[in-house]
Amino acid sequence: MKVKGSQRDFHHALIVDKDLCFGCTHCVTACPTQAIRVKQGKASIIVNRCVDCGECYKACPVSAISVEQDDLEMIFRFPVRVILIPSVLIGQFPRKIMTSSIYRALKELGFTHVYEVENTVDLVLEATKQYMHDRKERPMISSYCPAIVRLIQVKFPTLVNNIIRVNPPIDMSSRYYREKLKASGYSDKEIGIFYATPCAAKIAAVKSPVGEIESAVNGVININFLYNRILKYLQRKYTETEPPQTDDLLSSRGILWSLTRGEVVHSNGRALAIDGIKNVNEFLENIENEKLDNIDFLELRACDESCAGGILISGNRFLTVERLKNLAEEYKVREDDKNRKLSDDTLDINEYGYWGNIEPRPMGKLDEDIHTALKKMDRKRRLMCFLPGFDCAACGAPDCQTLADDVVRGDAQLSHCIFMQQQMIKQNLLNSGHALRITETIWGKERLNKNCNKIGAEDENS
Repeated sequence: MKVKGSQRDFHHALIVDKDLCFGCTHCVTACPTQAIRVKQGKASIIVNRCVDCGECYKACPVSAISVEQDDLEMIFRFPVRVILIPSVLIGQFPRKIMTSSIYRALKELGFTHVYEVENTVDLVLEATKQYMHDRKERPMISSYCPAIVRLIQVKFPTLVNNIIRVNPPIDMSSRYYREKLKASGYSDKEIGIFYATPCAAKIAAVKSPVGEIESAVNGVININFLYNRILKYLQRKYTETEPPQTDDLLSSRGILWSLTRGEVVHSNGRALAIDGIKNVNEFLENIENEKLDNIDFLELRACDESCAGGILISGNRFLTVERLKNLAEEYKVREDDKNRKLSDDTLDINEYGYWGNIEPRPMGKLDEDIHTALKKMDRKRRLMCFLPGFDCAACGAPDCQTLADDVVRGDAQLSHCIFMQQQMIKQNLLNSGHALRITETIWGKERLNKNCNKIGAEDENS
């Protein structure tokens, strides 16, 4: 039997198109984990630092960073084709468009079953309550956002034990629906479960799940792609041939779950909700440095307005939030809203509700050997005496501290800094020809040539 949570390489959904990239450093400076360098004039992602948050995707001015996605045609490998949809897919459409029409469009695309991911939030709440009751670590941190889980693994490894190891709704729902279909007579091989993802991090989480051996989800479909295909379908004239079909288990709790404060409203004690990965970064630094205490629960989301602000969402995030909040209010006044929850025993929470071990994967470790690491730290501090501290990214790294890290690890040289090059030339430690060759290894041989077609130049659009 395989052990849950065994160490493995991270799968990454973000891809750099070297033909489009021109090494502008926008992505380098935007990355919250210093996971991008410029080499030969092109952005390069360091895989053991990247958390697939998508900040680089948003920052790129020429769309050179894309998101890997599964082809819709792969669903037809399975006789039973389930699409798991998050509430933010519904929230992108105006309220005049009925949910049943969206379901119908998804079935027109080839899916045999439509299931809303947030149907299992009450199972998640139950498992979370039990998990927090059994453990003393505080603050406990939600496992909902996979970008945040990976951020903690690589940048805040001392907080790994604070992550609540409860399956988020995508995992809970995929396992529940698979078990339900198997109970109705389908074999496991006949069932294909696909998730409509609003972000790159959830793609990465499906391909290489943290704390699990493998995901119950067979593939991920770009939510932007589905949104546009649904719109095309809705623009056609069609005749109703069957009664509208929707999922009757969704509650106001589920509708709001993927939005900021979707979890904290159900928490006891002091609970805070923080969205935007830069805000999360700053907050976790304060937690790690013990500047904040007496917090019981943290809901942390990488995207602004949580999943409504995912990089694959087509609609305006604020309008999506407004629509979902209005929809939740409509559900709240219904007498059956509190009872809209799974009541069968299809899924055993004790067996399927929890993750295994989560490995810390610190990106800041200078060496495996503690004594060598301390020596490298001393050397890094000495190097920082010489580096200018301008954080200009002209060396291909995001800032001077990161360049110093790269130098002591053997991944860069002090002469990569253009200001240090001038000092070295002045002291006859480097000649100008060699300095030029160093710059060319970072930015490419053609980068310093005149180019009037670049952004902002006189021939930009020609």
